Amino acid sequence: MIHSRWFLPVACAAAVALALPGCKREPEAVAPATDAAPAATAPAVTASNELTDIAKEAYIYGYPMVDNYRVQYSYFVDSKSPEYKGGWNEIHNTARVFTPDDKTIQTPNSDTPYSALGADLRAEPLVISVPAVEKGRYYSAQFVDMYTYNFAYVGSRATGNDAGNYLLAGPDWKGDTPAGIKQVIRSETQLAFVLFRTQLFDAKDIDKVKKIQAGYKAQPLSSFLKTAPPPPAPKIDFIAPLTPEQQKTSPEFFRVLNFLLQFTPPVPSETDLMARFAKIGVGAGKPFDPAQLPPETRKAVDDGIAAAWKTFNDYKLGQIDTGKESSADAFGTRDHLQGNYLRRMAGAVLGIYGNSKDEAIYPAYFVDANGAKLDGAGGGYTLRLAADQLPPVNAFWSVTLYELPSSLLSVNPLNRYLINSSMLPSLKKDADGGVTIYVQHESPGKDKEANWLPAPKGPFFLAMRLYWPKPEALDGSWKAPPLQPVAAAP
Repeated sequence: MIHSRWFLPVACAAAVALALPGCKREPEAVAPATDAAPAATAPAVTASNELTDIAKEAYIYGYPMVDNYRVQYSYFVDSKSPEYKGGWNEIHNTARVFTPDDKTIQTPNSDTPYSALGADLRAEPLVISVPAVEKGRYYSAQFVDMYTYNFAYVGSRATGNDAGNYLLAGPDWKGDTPAGIKQVIRSETQLAFVLFRTQLFDAKDIDKVKKIQAGYKAQPLSSFLKTAPPPPAPKIDFIAPLTPEQQKTSPEFFRVLNFLLQFTPPVPSETDLMARFAKIGVGAGKPFDPAQLPPETRKAVDDGIAAAWKTFNDYKLGQIDTGKESSADAFGTRDHLQGNYLRRMAGAVLGIYGNSKDEAIYPAYFVDANGAKLDGAGGGYTLRLAADQLPPVNAFWSVTLYELPSSLLSVNPLNRYLINSSMLPSLKKDADGGVTIYVQHESPGKDKEANWLPAPKGPFFLAMRLYWPKPEALDGSWKAPPLQPVAAAP
């Protein structure tokens, strides 16, 4: 958890020592001569220590934004990217589930074909239209701002399966709700992302999914109203993002963050925070050139990035791996996260664009029942779902495997990346009607292959997904069963 002491202002004297702007050096007092030994003093807090703390805080704060931009750039800007979807303010459908070939977003689901909308809301709002979806099929449209807060939902849980028009407006729009609009949805950032998920029951169901996806529409408000459009917003000169590896160590991270902050109008609750970040050159539209930093400042920035990852790793080991915290803590609105930027970073690192808890929760398996990390090079594992302990959901559940360190779907001979509730009729049942899932590298045998979730011959983790979870999943009265290790066969 990010403590309030992290946001105390840096002493101006410390800033002067590094030639940072905004502080003036005061004349030094001359101590009177004395023969007495100097009094013992506490170790001074150095300017570099202070700036390292600031860099750590700014990195934790900004990581979700920078990683979000990496995805948006790949999807909506870089037409040469193998995962380019198309231009802004258009809905782009992927009429299939994700496979190991989809590498831009870590921990993608492979249950629901995606549709993606990159929204540029600077000139005018967008009207997003959804078709009627048959009862019993889950769909959702998740609205994500540049901070990666989930600020709204449309879909089965949130608004029902009826058709409707919804107005997505940026922070600068002022107007009344037009006729024909069910709801005005406000983004506090000028660029936003809408991620649609449409449930696929099986391979034969794909044509029905395609028909639903074709009914997702986005158009400028002026087109919807059939009025003259406003002047276009200035063209954005998008800068190249960092790779996932560069994001972990490069001080260029803060150059990208400064670029993104131009599209995030100031938030009153973060005024002091931004003033603190400014002491290392972080701010909306500011140039940030690591080569021009004083050596001690550059070292503080590098040390701050390393410290941020140590803080994250300690948090993951102590809170997430132990089950003390979960996805329910990491994803949601700004109000839900209450300024806990470490949780927001954890959500982005472990599964960017995760849903808010009312929409979906994600019990994760990073260790087995004995606390050992998961590895397919040893033995295997079993996940037993008793008939009366199946994940309680209004929509569907799944268990998906991701290889490490990439957190991507794992190539395997069955092309099977998950086991989900739609597959229940084809799974081999236990005596009580429950199912046992076999998670291992080698086949568990032909008689068990229907329940086999193939693992790589190396580290991996599992993510359970509960879409539209029932109250007992949210209040903790239902708990995900443990993953039991099984010794390798001789």
